[in-house]
Amino acid sequence: MIRINAEILTVGTEILLGNIVNDNAAFLSRELANLGVAVYTHTSVGDNHPRLANALEHAFINADIVITTGGLGPTQDDITKTVAAEFFSRKLVTHEESFARIKERFAGGALPENVERNALVPEGAEILQNDHGSAPGICIESDGKILIMLPGPPHEMEPMFKNYASNFLRRKSDKIFLSRTLKIIGIGETAVESQLRDLVDAQTNPTIAPYATIGEVQLRITASAENEAEARNIIAPVADEIYKRLNPQVYGEDEAELAEIIVNKLKGKNLTLAVAESCTGGLVSSMLVEISGCSAVLRESFITYSNEAKTARLSVSPEILKTHGAVSPETAAAMAEGAAKSAGANIGLSITGIAGPDGGTPEKPVGLVYIGHFINGKTQTEKHNISGNRNVVRTRSAIRALDFLRRSL
Repeated sequence: MIRINAEILTVGTEILLGNIVNDNAAFLSRELANLGVAVYTHTSVGDNHPRLANALEHAFINADIVITTGGLGPTQDDITKTVAAEFFSRKLVTHEESFARIKERFAGGALPENVERNALVPEGAEILQNDHGSAPGICIESDGKILIMLPGPPHEMEPMFKNYASNFLRRKSDKIFLSRTLKIIGIGETAVESQLRDLVDAQTNPTIAPYATIGEVQLRITASAENEAEARNIIAPVADEIYKRLNPQVYGEDEAELAEIIVNKLKGKNLTLAVAESCTGGLVSSMLVEISGCSAVLRESFITYSNEAKTARLSVSPEILKTHGAVSPETAAAMAEGAAKSAGANIGLSITGIAGPDGGTPEKPVGLVYIGHFINGKTQTEKHNISGNRNVVRTRSAIRALDFLRRSL
């Protein structure tokens, strides 16, 4: 792409006050990376005319593309269009097509006060249709610089970028950029980089970019080519080599979620599942039920935090609890079997551990977790020592439990 660097400029005093999290910048950075656009800077500025004008001026000193979010609405503090029009010395005019869409949107009722201001745009701008709101997006190109203004609400901004703004940017390039993201679980970012060091050091086209989230590592492989088929062919041998080195830790690609993969595997094998959780308190079950169609496979979930609940709901023997303790492979195995039998499911999945910050001992420290599953009449368990605060331990434990089941299906 001729224009290769960008700044993301998020507008809104609520961001600076910490009232909302700036998810827009994270989303745009990911999407721009997929287009081969390097994001050099994130800037946030409040709803203040002089400060926004100054931020826009400074953004264009180093960036060829500036993307703003927020400030396109009808109220007095929605100033992004006004500042942009002044910056490019253009008048604000009514975009009739956008105004017609606004009136259609409120057909049958009175137009909200000042809503027509949404249709004001800098003269000569290219307009991006808003399929989920009133304020259109705006693209201005002048003297080798591009300004793209998007609405602030993520449910409006994200589809507008994917459906319209990304196409605008693609038209500025004689090449396409294509990414394929491999999702890895069970090993950390340092271990991944160590096993792929030669590939990373030798990268040109495609490039390999690792980044870590809680419980997993993602590798984004990006190729530049004349067309999509060529880009896929460039990526394929690198992806194949990564699979060869890291299987079975690579659990999926791109938008695939771990829980979704498990639900689909269970559906494909016509199997049902019951889950028994202690330290995770329902996180495993929550991850599963986020997936549409989970009701076809998830029979029942048990949150058995106390020993009494483990015995009453899952038929865990008091002798096991007394001899081995609640956090033990024996208890994890008994929980998994008890969950499956109680729910009449083919499979039982269990998790028990010490999330902290209290409750650890030298023999059983905070972060010690046992995961069990009961499949085809047999139980298996895994032991994990997980670092982090209470919520991190719980989240990573839930992910490890799902991955244990994935590898066993």
